[in-house]
Parts: sequence; structure tokens; C-alpha cells
Amino acid sequence: MKVLFCCDDTRPEPWLKGLHDALPGAEIAIWEPGAPQADYALVWAPPQQFLDEQAAGLKAMFNIGAGVDALLPLRIPAALPVYRLEDAGMAVQMAEYVAQAVIRFFRGLDQYEADMAQGLWQHQRNPRRVDYPVGVMGLGKMGERVARALTVFDFKVNGWSRSPRELQGVQCFSGMDSLDRFLSETRILVNLLPLHDETRDIINARTLALLQPGAYVINVGRGGHVVDADLIAQIESGHVSGAMLDVFREEPLPENHPFWKQSRIILTPHTSARTLAADSIAQIVGKVAAMSRGEPVTGRVDLRKGY
Repeated sequence: MKVLFCCDDTRPEPWLKGLHDALPGAEIAIWEPGAPQADYALVWAPPQQFLDEQAAGLKAMFNIGAGVDALLPLRIPAALPVYRLEDAGMAVQMAEYVAQAVIRFFRGLDQYEADMAQGLWQHQRNPRRVDYPVGVMGLGKMGERVARALTVFDFKVNGWSRSPRELQGVQCFSGMDSLDRFLSETRILVNLLPLHDETRDIINARTLALLQPGAYVINVGRGGHVVDADLIAQIESGHVSGAMLDVFREEPLPENHPFWKQSRIILTPHTSARTLAADSIAQIVGKVAAMSRGEPVTGRVDLRKGY
């Protein structure tokens, strides 16, 4: 068995060691142009040349992340099975990140930190959870984990997805026809949608205006979901109280981007859910083993849908 590793901006050493340990006897290599044909490939934002050279002979290609938007512009043969990571330790990280962001806003912890920095010992009015319904856009593996985590804190949680879902303790909406109602019943908006043509720029002036007054936006999906200028305008108008953003249209975020100057926007460097090499390798190796036994394998990407 020959496995190629073609992952942009990813330190290869932990992956190569983990693959060698998990697949003794397999030939593991970093892809270089002209490399011999492989059986399987692990990829992240691969160049088109890699696909032109390898795709026709691959048994499967594994994307080492949950999001596959970097693959969508590429020419990938329809017959090539492409798989994404399913959780692999990322869902709990995402739940942690979103839960702290929601609670930070709900409890007014930013203001307490600012007060204490100025030597002010004072309390704010206690918020009521009923006034802070949370809306989770995207109910895949990570979105479901986030929604369930938030119910533990007794928030009213709404969920929206393109196809119907049912989650205990979550009011679920589905389809574009129900998006406006979902937004109107949401004050804290959490985005975990996959990025494709139908979801690009979905957080814009119109949709932000539908949120309840004093809204808060948490984006852990992709930067392309948010129209940056529209979010800033809604914050400056006061309709949106602020935002916590982990993903951006261009990463790293350019030093002249206006987000840096917005005191009501908290920025983090795409760290809400990091890919864990050991967990990911175990999942990929398990899928390869299942394929070799002729068993069904979950997590196959529908490139036409974008997820």
C-alpha cells in the first residue's frame, strides 16, 4: 500500500510518524510532482497538479479537516471517493469554544474585565436566559455537538440546516424558506455551516437585520459566510452588540483589516477546533481497513453539494 501526504501549511512529521505506526509495511511519502501512483492520499488544499497526476489511480482521498471548501474549485473525478473527517476530536473543541463565547457575551464578562482593569468594583444587571435565544446554523457533527452543549446551560437553542433534522431539546428549522423565522427567533447567532455557493455571504445586512436587537455573532464556519462590511455596519448601528470571529476571508487576517480596530469584535486565529493528528489518523486508518473488507464507509463528500 502506498499513501501520499499532500497538505498545505501542515507540519508533516506527526502525520508521517503516526501513519507509519498505524500502517506498518505501507509506503508513506510526502507528495512531490511526478511521484509514483499512490493507493490513498491525505490532503489539505492540494494543488490541481496533484489531482491531475494522482486522482485517476487513487482508491480514496481523505481531507484532513471537516470543511472541504478548498476542494470545491478543483477538478476532481466524480469516480474518486473523497472523505472528510467526522469529528476526530474536533467537535468537543468546537463546543468548548462556542460555549465560552456565548457565556462570555451573556454574562457580560468583557465589561467586567474592562471595569476591573480600571479599578471599578461594580455589578451589572443579571441577564435572563429567556432573552438570549441561541441559533446554531449548521447541524452536522460539530453543529449538533455545539447545540447539545448549549442546552446544558438552559439556553433556548434553535438550529437551522438545509435538510430536516431532529435534535432533542433543540427547535430545528430547515430550508431557505425557514431561515428568516430562525433568525428572528435568535439573539446569539452561531455559524457552523459548510461554505459553498448557497451559503457564501449568508451573514449579510439583510440577515443580520433579522436578528433580535442587541444580537451577537459567533463565526466558526468560514470567513466567506460573513460580509465583513455589513457586520461592521450592524455593530456600529447598535443592532449587533458585537462578535467573536475565528475564521476570515483571508488568513492570516491582513494587518490593515478593519476588524482589528473594532473593540466589540473578539478575534482568534482559526483555533476553535484544531485537527488532532492521532485522532484523525485512527479514523482514516479505520476507514481504509473497512474499505479493504468491502464494508460501507461514512463521511463521503458530495462535491456537488459542497459537504
